[in-house]
Amino acid sequence: MKKYLAVVVLIGLMIWGVYDVGGNKSKSPDATSNSTEVSTNSDQEQPLTVGLEKGNLAPDFELQSVNGKTMKLSSFRGKKVIVNFWASWCPPCRLEMPEMEKYYTKNRNTGIEILAVNLTTAEKSLASVTSFMEAYGITFPVLLDKNGDAARLYNVSSIPASFILDTRGVIREKIVGPMTYESMQEMLGTLK
Repeated sequence: MKKYLAVVVLIGLMIWGVYDVGGNKSKSPDATSNSTEVSTNSDQEQPLTVGLEKGNLAPDFELQSVNGKTMKLSSFRGKKVIVNFWASWCPPCRLEMPEMEKYYTKNRNTGIEILAVNLTTAEKSLASVTSFMEAYGITFPVLLDKNGDAARLYNVSSIPASFILDTRGVIREKIVGPMTYESMQEMLGTLK
């Protein structure tokens, strides 16, 4: 009986972790209605559309890191980027973060970056974020989405949610739920 109860509790925590952070989805902008075309460097390529679908140029944002440094997504062009939306209280995020740190540590010198966008409005305090980073030994940039602007821009309603970008800033994969070291290796290993 205790075994079954533990399984039910674990499943409940996983469901809770894939949490509806937006609550009211009407607040989130529709990425396709706000899409714009951006020209590419090559005359042979089609112009890129800014949006949230695979093949779209990822919407740009600028946030402050926990260290106080302002970072803009577009400044990472030329690198493969994982944009990960998360919160410190989220059980699947807690499972994923060590995997992301392991991947980042082994690959950061190969043109790969992880930008962990913390849903700061869903946190108890900023101290929760910094203590989480210390406890898990996080070394990749953690950005603070203090007003929820980036989460709305990316229409994030469940966390963790990740967008895998190629070196041009184009979305190649969208993942809802925790990633593993192996899944990151597989997704990013084949990108240009």
